[in-house]
Amino acid sequence: MAGEIRPGSSRLFFVMLIVLAIVAGYLAYRWFSSGGVRAVRGLANRSGPASRPDYRVNIGERCGEAPFRSPTNGTIRYIWGDSFRAGHRHQGIDIFGGEGQNNTPVVAAYPGYLSRLADWKSSVIIRIPEDPLQPGRQIWTYYTHMADPDGNSFIVPEFPPGTHELFVEAGTLLGYQGNYSGSPLNPTGIHLHFSIVLDDGRGEFRNELEFQNTLDPSPYFGLPLNANQNKTEIPHCTN
Repeated sequence: MAGEIRPGSSRLFFVMLIVLAIVAGYLAYRWFSSGGVRAVRGLANRSGPASRPDYRVNIGERCGEAPFRSPTNGTIRYIWGDSFRAGHRHQGIDIFGGEGQNNTPVVAAYPGYLSRLADWKSSVIIRIPEDPLQPGRQIWTYYTHMADPDGNSFIVPEFPPGTHELFVEAGTLLGYQGNYSGSPLNPTGIHLHFSIVLDDGRGEFRNELEFQNTLDPSPYFGLPLNANQNKTEIPHCTN
């Protein structure tokens, strides 16, 4: 026998719908005002180099007089400062190659000393003793997602787990784009995540997962990679 609808239950139901609509609208507003438009445009142009070559960055390309070169091929869809959930800001840039996993190469954006911790399946970090934009400061460049969802690494054999302080030139092949997240059930989408990490003052890198430990990549690449200044545009070089 069907349950009887109690007085006021329909009113409560509509109130809940209104609340849900408000929450959904707020989240949609946050997403689109924090890089969502750029992400949609990037998604529409991710199918390959021929789709919109003017929206893509090219591996090894240096934009103007900027010190860093593009570490991979693809479309930049998420940038530094993008925020898609409360309390979280994106710590770097995401470049989607659109070519399938283990196909799009990743290279060093600037010379330095490469390390790979023993338990890192998809990541390497490169120490730059002299920040090219702030002499006297040491910084680190971090490259990740270079593995498949199960953790099978796409980092080249020259940099096995445990590699420590191996000098590499700009343009050195590091590996290939993957979609490793740490969980096989939650792949990230095939791309490179790149960030610039601050030194802790004792010669080690800070925790890259905390936004305040990273730097705005914009001046290092000569591109609009700061979400506070770039809400909608896909960053690309106009050289």
